[in-house]
Amino acid sequence: MREDSFSISKILIRGIAHGRNNPLPPVLMELMVGCHAPAAEDAPGLARHRLVGKVVKGRRWGGEREEWVVVEEVVRAVTLAEQLTDAEPGQLLFGSFQGFNSNGAMAWLRRWVTSPADERLGLEPIPDRPVHPRSLRRTLAVEMAARPGGLLATKLHFKHLSVVTSEGYAHRPGGAQAVFHQEWKKAEADEKMRRTVEAFRQFQDGQLPAGPGAAALMVAFRAVEDELQGLAPRPAKVVTDRQVELLLKKKAAVLHFSAANYCWFENPAKALCLKLAGAKSAAAPLTGLCDSSRCPQATHHLLHRPVWQTAADNGTALLASPRIPAGEKNRLRAEHERFMRALEEIGQAAGIP
Repeated sequence: MREDSFSISKILIRGIAHGRNNPLPPVLMELMVGCHAPAAEDAPGLARHRLVGKVVKGRRWGGEREEWVVVEEVVRAVTLAEQLTDAEPGQLLFGSFQGFNSNGAMAWLRRWVTSPADERLGLEPIPDRPVHPRSLRRTLAVEMAARPGGLLATKLHFKHLSVVTSEGYAHRPGGAQAVFHQEWKKAEADEKMRRTVEAFRQFQDGQLPAGPGAAALMVAFRAVEDELQGLAPRPAKVVTDRQVELLLKKKAAVLHFSAANYCWFENPAKALCLKLAGAKSAAAPLTGLCDSSRCPQATHHLLHRPVWQTAADNGTALLASPRIPAGEKNRLRAEHERFMRALEEIGQAAGIP
C-alpha cells in the first residue's frame, strides 16, 4: 500500500508536469477529495481533464486556488487515491496517507488481507514489518539482477523506475536513482556468483555444460577443483563454500545472463556478437545479436533446456503449417535443426535423455 500511494504521487507529478497549463505546479498535499473537475469537452470526442488545487510558492500565505490541465493517467491516479482513503469530500486527499507514509492505510490493508473478504482471492498474509518505498526499490533491484535481457531490458526497466523509485530526485547526485543502481549492481554480482557456483556444483555432479564454450568452462572448473584439492590434503580439513566462491570470483565477474545461454565474456575479441556488429571491444556482450550455438564463449546448461524446447516446439508447428511459404520453411527448417541439436547436446552433457 505504501508503494501504491508513493507510485500515485509519482504519476501525479509526472502527469501534471506534462499536462499543466500553469507554469507553477500545485502542492499535492493540498489536493482535496473531489479535486477532479468535470472534464470539459472542447470538441466532439476531445475532453480536457483538470485538477483543482492550490499554488503556494510565490503566493500569499495559505496559497491560492488554481486549476491545472492534466493527462488522463493523473485522473486515474486521483480516482485510485480517493478509493484508498477514508477522507470525505472536501477533506485532504493525501492527509490520510500521513505524508505519503501510508501507515494507516497499510494497517488497514493488513487487516483486510487477513479477513474473510480476501478468501476468494487467496492472498498471502502481509508480513508484519515496516514497509517503505525503498523496499520496492530493493525488490526491483534483486529481480532485475536475476533477469536476463541485457542492456535493453535494463533500459526499459529504468524508464519505469525513474518515476516509481527515484523519490523525485532524478539525476540528483547521491539520490535514490544512484542508490538503486548501486543496489542493483550488488544484487547482480551476488546472482552471478550464485549461478557460477551452481554451474560448478553441477559440473562436480556430472551435469556438464554444453555449447561452444563448454570445453573452456570445464577447463576452468577443473583448475578450481585442483586448487580445492590442494586446500584440503587431509580428510579432516573441510573446504568451505567461501573458499569455492573466492576461487570462482574471477569467472563469475565475466558471466552475463541470457534467456537461452550463459555468456562468459572474458575476451571481447572472441565474442561473435561484437564481430557481427563490427565492434572491436565492449564492456558487455550485445545480447540482441547473440548466437550461442556459434559463439565460443557461450554455454548451455540444464536450466536453459525449456527455452530451447519451446523454440523447437514452435518451429515444429510452423513447419507443419500450410500457410508458410516453401522458401520460408527452408529457413525455418535450418533453425529448427539448430534448436534440436542444442537440445540433444544439453541432454547428453547433463546425462539426461
